[in-house]
Amino acid sequence: MEPSLARVDYLQVGVTAQKTMRLLPASGKKATQKVVVGDQDGVVTCFGIKKGEAVPVFKTLPGQKISRLELGGALNTPQEKIFVAIGSEVRGFTKRGKQFLSFETNLTESIKAMHISGADLFLCASYIYNHYCDCKDQHYFLSGDKINDVLCLPVDKVSCITPVLACQDRVLRVLQGSNLLYEVELPGPPAVLALSNGNGGDSGEEIVYGTSDGKLGVTQITGTKAIPRWEIGNEKKRGGILCIDSFDILGDGVKELLVGRDDGMVEIYNFESADDPVLRHDYALSESISSIQGGCVGKDGYDEILAATYSGWLTGLTTEPVHREGGSGEELKLSQEMQNKISSLRSELEQLQLKVLQEREKYQQSSHSSTAVSSVPAFSVNDKFTLNKDDASYSLILEVQTAIDNVLVQSDVPLDLLDVDKNSAVVSFSSCDSEPNSNFLLATYRCQANTTRLELKVRSIEGQYGTLQAYVTPRIQPKTCQVLQYQIKPLSLHQRTHSIDQDRPMNTLMLKGQFSFAEIHSWVVFCLPEVPEKTPAGECITFYFQNTFLGTQLESTYRKGEGYFKSDNISTISILKDVLSKEATKRKINLNISYDVNEESVRHTLKLIHPKLEYQQLLAKKVHLIDALRELQVHEGNVDFLLPKYRSILEEADQLLEEYKRQPAHLERLYGMITDLFIDKFKFKGTNVKTKVPLLLEILDGCDQDGLIAFFDAA
Repeated sequence: MEPSLARVDYLQVGVTAQKTMRLLPASGKKATQKVVVGDQDGVVTCFGIKKGEAVPVFKTLPGQKISRLELGGALNTPQEKIFVAIGSEVRGFTKRGKQFLSFETNLTESIKAMHISGADLFLCASYIYNHYCDCKDQHYFLSGDKINDVLCLPVDKVSCITPVLACQDRVLRVLQGSNLLYEVELPGPPAVLALSNGNGGDSGEEIVYGTSDGKLGVTQITGTKAIPRWEIGNEKKRGGILCIDSFDILGDGVKELLVGRDDGMVEIYNFESADDPVLRHDYALSESISSIQGGCVGKDGYDEILAATYSGWLTGLTTEPVHREGGSGEELKLSQEMQNKISSLRSELEQLQLKVLQEREKYQQSSHSSTAVSSVPAFSVNDKFTLNKDDASYSLILEVQTAIDNVLVQSDVPLDLLDVDKNSAVVSFSSCDSEPNSNFLLATYRCQANTTRLELKVRSIEGQYGTLQAYVTPRIQPKTCQVLQYQIKPLSLHQRTHSIDQDRPMNTLMLKGQFSFAEIHSWVVFCLPEVPEKTPAGECITFYFQNTFLGTQLESTYRKGEGYFKSDNISTISILKDVLSKEATKRKINLNISYDVNEESVRHTLKLIHPKLEYQQLLAKKVHLIDALRELQVHEGNVDFLLPKYRSILEEADQLLEEYKRQPAHLERLYGMITDLFIDKFKFKGTNVKTKVPLLLEILDGCDQDGLIAFFDAA
């Protein structure tokens, strides 16, 4: 059954962080519930809805930004106590707004994640987990990578306290006391955790996870190991998952899974069977969904999905039917309640317009006075810069609390700007002088009115590293701009993975010298993405990576005084050798560098590249034929006389052009990688083969794999 949901915007608070809105338990069956939300102005707002209007219950004074909001209370009683995390402090409020708790934790950083179960409080900073019982410190754990969320299995169903940490390195860490019980490998970095069905399922052990690259799944956390239940990929290329809830919105007696994404999509999954979720309905809002809840908010007896967005809007998708009666001229007869609402909105709008005029006049007068002080209006930017595995590109997502006027993108390294379907902004490129200013990219995105979220895609070239800068200018007066910087790393297209294929032919780079564990770790952080900035615990660490563009792999193992890097791509080893020796020289550290080159690895890499090269060359040839074939079609009237392969090019012309447009410079990048591979192979032998590159490019145009391998062997 397709749910019929109508959108209702209730209220706007300040900018909200992830998981900062909850619904208080209802006083009776089908009665409306109060909404409590915390924003980045430090204000906790609790309100109910009466006759379609938001009626405040309480509102706290502004302060430090609220990073999490949870409900708690004694076990097996209604969870109606409100707990908020502010900096390193946890505050508790009753449902009437009376503060009963102010607990200053011993955390040196701000709280990033929080979970409450009875008297147990679970808190996480970036890398540190703490468990408190009745505000007394119980357990502590230092994670190997950043913690995004924390959850505890329900103690009324599972006999012991089992905390689960969602960590950035694509792992769930299951704890027992202060010790790691085991790790669960996931397909992406988990951004949010929730109990399956709201209670952990029949066993109490089932956890739903959502990843920052848009995947969704359920795993069962038993006492000894994890059992994966189901997993849904992100075929529709939607945003990362920020919030999850379970609620029976369809009224069929089975709770549906409600999912909120960072591209504004609200999704409803229902279950044909326990392990078979089906996307039943989706709804697009214009900004990221920071919190999602199912309940009864607007009117008694009508369930709805309530979403809190980044800019602070509380929006309901309600099952309450919108009554419309069409008259003879398709006129809508509005109810008295609706007419009253419209007139009150009109008068409120007039008051606001008057207030804006008064404030503008006041500002103009003060700005021209002799004692005028320039004030820059502050605004929040929610940004995300992540590598996509599917197309080896970086997504830069910029979200502002107010409408964006324009975004200027500048880079001191060569980057390809790729097309984004959802992007309605007009882009214009400026010519840049790469020599004196190291300017390789200068592009301006002019946004349409009311655009608060902009998504860009860029592809980097491995071996060329520097900084990408985004200058964000919103539509506010006086004009102000925020500059955001993103590091393009030497091996920027590599992504962390859980394991690699050890049977591939590998090249090895060995480093030895008087460097500390922290120093070599900082060099690896400089070279590769997705490595935690904090030096790992212990004496030795191993990380595995995969190149998202080619599928080649890298293993890095290092400790104090030595490092080993293995890859089936000799160019990866060459880049690491150059960058690591440069970093060591900066710190005046003497490095003893040795390497072991496997000749077979070059053939192996060429075989990985060749299918991509062949496909891109064929695509380019087809695209170049389209105009000529279309001209023939116009002159001849029909194309029956053409060979089937040319007819299929005409039939698929739009898709071919779209694909070619979406991947500019793809062929040039592949040519560049093969050229680098050729130069790097002989660089390790001490031979300079740059004079043979034109001959190599001729062979590449012929697209003959055997001829290419023979050229590499003979040169």
